[in-house]
Amino acid sequence: LKLREQLSWWLNSPHLTFPLLAATLLASFGSSLLYGYNLAVVNSPAVHIKAFYNATWSQHYGQSPSQALLTIMYSLTVSVFALGGLVGSFPVGMLVTRYGSTLLVFLAGILMGFSRYLTSPEMVILGRFITGLHSGICLSVVPMYLGEIAPKNLRGFLGLVPSIFICLGVFSAQVLGLPELLGEDGYWPLFLSLVVIPASLQLLLLHWFPESPRYLLIEKNNVRGATDALRWFLGKDDVRDVLEEMWEERRSLSSLETISIWQLLRDGSVRWQTLSVVVINMGMQLSGIDAIWFYTNTIFQHAGIPGPEIPYSTVGTGAIEVLAGLLGCFTIEKLGRRPLLIIGFSFMGFCCAGITLALVLQATVPWMRYLSVACVVGIIAGFCMGPAGVPFLMTAELFKQSHRPAAYIVGGSLNWLSNFTVGFVFPFLQMSAGAFCYLVFCGVCVLVALYVYLIIPETKNKTFVEISQIFATRRPFLTAPASAVKMVPLGGYGALENSSLELSESSRAHTLDHHIQNIRTFPMISHMSHLA
Repeated sequence: LKLREQLSWWLNSPHLTFPLLAATLLASFGSSLLYGYNLAVVNSPAVHIKAFYNATWSQHYGQSPSQALLTIMYSLTVSVFALGGLVGSFPVGMLVTRYGSTLLVFLAGILMGFSRYLTSPEMVILGRFITGLHSGICLSVVPMYLGEIAPKNLRGFLGLVPSIFICLGVFSAQVLGLPELLGEDGYWPLFLSLVVIPASLQLLLLHWFPESPRYLLIEKNNVRGATDALRWFLGKDDVRDVLEEMWEERRSLSSLETISIWQLLRDGSVRWQTLSVVVINMGMQLSGIDAIWFYTNTIFQHAGIPGPEIPYSTVGTGAIEVLAGLLGCFTIEKLGRRPLLIIGFSFMGFCCAGITLALVLQATVPWMRYLSVACVVGIIAGFCMGPAGVPFLMTAELFKQSHRPAAYIVGGSLNWLSNFTVGFVFPFLQMSAGAFCYLVFCGVCVLVALYVYLIIPETKNKTFVEISQIFATRRPFLTAPASAVKMVPLGGYGALENSSLELSESSRAHTLDHHIQNIRTFPMISHMSHLA
């Protein structure tokens, strides 16, 4: 009987179609791939970029810059990418999309490609800022778009595809940075400007794909357009069940408009969702993964790895990233979102503690250098398995259409701000704290894993309305008497829940709607125009 029920569910569930897969791959190729590439592209040519800065400064001012000034200039080059992403994640970044965000990549490629010829370090820094601006826009829009076009039984799989492309982007930068390819001194401007190639392909092909059906129906009230888009994505004529789910969400939002960031932060009915987005997005970057990607060669050098072997060790970590990302992508619908986050952050924290131990003991125990390399690989593998993509996916799943744009801006801005902090501060933290700097990242990973275990429910195979109703019960929990609180299984994991989970569907909906009021309009722009 159970086998027959599972077979019936599978036959009636939407399957992965070529148009759905193609839209996911193309959207991720021009956004997440570029993000991963720009994270790692400054790692291998670091020596050559610093030498260029040193020579240019001496030429302009007649003396060489101090070591501290040179470190600040390079740290700014690395971390200004995150500042651009921060700007891109705000509404001002959304306005840029009216003129085509892909054009930003071409401008950045020109600036970085001709920076050495014009002896201008400022062009490198400005180009990195502009590429960050593009990534900030795309990393807010792409997960939202994929979360809206994907059927709920495929939402986890398709939602993690961008994380695979992030890993592929990092791996591509590591391979191209080998001395036999673009890792020599004369090629680093070309190395930085290769970002124009994926952006060009996306610009040429993206306009062949339709808009999100959910966006067309709920925001534009375009029933025909939404129906045609659903039929195209799902590859079948009968899409009534999916339309009914979207109509249910539209009815629940019939008296609401898309809210602003300030209204989201003040809305008590989504307080737990907002806090969860803040925790997992900040934890994603403060876990130390950016320090690993930005400064892999430096970390290996401090670990005692011979210089000629460092580029190839770095490429090896990139291959592990891709494999771990594929593992997470193909297991998320089986395991769920919470296990991947909990296991990923816990394993990263364990490996951060392992790096500290290895660096402390490597002077007396020679083989500890290999433990350092293993721990770096472990941090990357743990990150790509879950924390790399699940936060973006869960941001789309935790909110209804009216709250989703503001939630992405909040999560994205904190994500990029944390990225900038790690990229700029890590060299100085490493100089002052030495091996013990990784204990900071260890603490962050452990705390985020605990928060996910205790607070965030499983969202696998749940509609947006169902997830909102689960979180709505956490508001009474803050003031509920102890007798009303009990431990219940939630997605296979114990979590504190209020007995109001057993209320009727109408009572839940009433509780949710009761706390949403004083709504103002927050303008939405088409997802596809963002990407283009």
